[in-house]
Order: sequence, then C-alpha cells, then structure tokens
Amino acid sequence: QVHLAESGGGSVQIGGSLRLSCVASGYTAGSGCMGWYRQRPGKEREGVATFYHPGRVPYYVDSAAGRFTLSQDNGKNTVYLQLNSLKPEDTAMYYCAAGPCPLRAITTTGVTSWGQGTQVTVSS
Repeated sequence: QVHLAESGGGSVQIGGSLRLSCVASGYTAGSGCMGWYRQRPGKEREGVATFYHPGRVPYYVDSAAGRFTLSQDNGKNTVYLQLNSLKPEDTAMYYCAAGPCPLRAITTTGVTSWGQGTQVTVSS
C-alpha cells in the first residue's frame, strides 16, 4: 500500500515561493506515476502537475505552467513542487498523488493514492 506524506506548505505573501515535498513509502520508483493536485476553497480538487509517464517531462495545467516546477528524486522516493510567483488564487490544500501511468493532471480519476495534503495560503 502506497503512503504519501506531504510537507512544505505555509503562508506567504503575493509573489512569494514555497517548496512542497512528498515522500512516498510502499512505492517503487517507476512502478507508477506521481503528481500534485490541489483543492481551492469551495472548488473541486484539480490537477496541478504530474509526471504523465516515466521519462517524460512533467505536464502542467495552464495555471501552473511557468510558475510551478515539478521534480523528483527517485533515490529518496520524493517528488517536489516548487511554487513561485504565488497568487491569492493559488490558496489551496495541495495533495500529493500516485497512480498508474499515464497520470493525467486534467482529471483526478487516475489517482489511486492520496496524501493528507498540505495547506498553502497566499495573502497580500
């Protein structure tokens, strides 16, 4: 059973940065795909960025492209999401996710494991 543990959330001002981390246990790198999703207040959970397929460049949804960077350290079974140029609309609970490849950020239906989430709050 895959267990995902997120960390790195917090409160920042507009334009600030955060680095989210997700450590996966019970998971073998390359056995599936991982990514990040978020749930903004009053909204449904949505994708942010995923490793669509092993060896391929990350996929970003439009709101994340150019500001967020998804990376991974297979030796540590850890994925990271660097959040830059944060906006108030980025305020959300951010969830690490894993599932079979391809893992599409445009939908949550491919996710089979979720972390508990880490809160990101952006204020002026």
